[in-house]
Amino acid sequence: MLSRVASNLYWLSRYLERSDGILRILKINYASSQDALHEFSWRPLIQIYHSPNEEIINKIEFNSRDVLQYMITGRDNPNSIINIITLARENARSVQDHLTKDLWQCLNEYYHLVKDKRLIATLKKGDPVSVLDELIKQVMLYYGIAEVTMERGEGRSFMNIGKYLERSIQSTDILDVKFKTANSDPDLLTGTSYLRYLLLSLGAYDLYLKTYRQGFDPENVLELVVLNNDFPRSVMYSVNNIHRYFERLKHNKDIIESKELSFMIGRLQSTIKYSTVASITNRGLHPYLSQVKKDLFGIGNALDLNYFAYA
Repeated sequence: MLSRVASNLYWLSRYLERSDGILRILKINYASSQDALHEFSWRPLIQIYHSPNEEIINKIEFNSRDVLQYMITGRDNPNSIINIITLARENARSVQDHLTKDLWQCLNEYYHLVKDKRLIATLKKGDPVSVLDELIKQVMLYYGIAEVTMERGEGRSFMNIGKYLERSIQSTDILDVKFKTANSDPDLLTGTSYLRYLLLSLGAYDLYLKTYRQGFDPENVLELVVLNNDFPRSVMYSVNNIHRYFERLKHNKDIIESKELSFMIGRLQSTIKYSTVASITNRGLHPYLSQVKKDLFGIGNALDLNYFAYA
């Protein structure tokens, strides 16, 4: 497969996964803002998905509708949904012959849905949850079509590597920011509301209730989001799948670059696999997650260098 094609498929998938994560955390944070007894700050979320810009953050931090518009339709926000989907569509357009017709149509519909003036008007004055639900359903439709129509070849492997790399970075970021915020207010972790919304933002709430019977506990949340092998958005699950799909790409095992990248993925996989909540806590959650994220970015950079350099 041409490096240009592989790169476009990889980034198409990363952008779709990023949009899914943003939409889900926007929906849960909006619900949390409606339940908040005091003024609700969107600062942590804006910092996750946008380069720190104090002027912008200070302007919209406590206004839910302004944040939603900025994160969904804001042209000056590089990580707004409309900008991400525009980039995803551009990547898809250039490799359209490597995608199924149904998948291209679904992505095209998603793009036009985000630009729909009725949707934008509802976001400003109507029920924003209905907008978020509609967009989330479009992403789920995309994933379903990709699953049942895409050939199980190199293209799909690059798409899945992109999806799980982006997902693991998002889970790491969200966990790090939420626990860092709780460090300045330890009482947040003693109540159920903060941890409940954290789990909901990652789609982990139902699994948590089925797995842990003793109520909400920060250590159990950490174990589920980082170390659980069966939770689709855990860091461990995502890294396992990065390893799984990269192994399918290694046709020539004598390529030095392939061996080096395989080593990087395997090292991170082992680091997480042989971690425990106790070992993470002893090291410090922030240093641990920072190292994991550094390794994830290292894998992404190695892919760019060795597979997409001449894309």
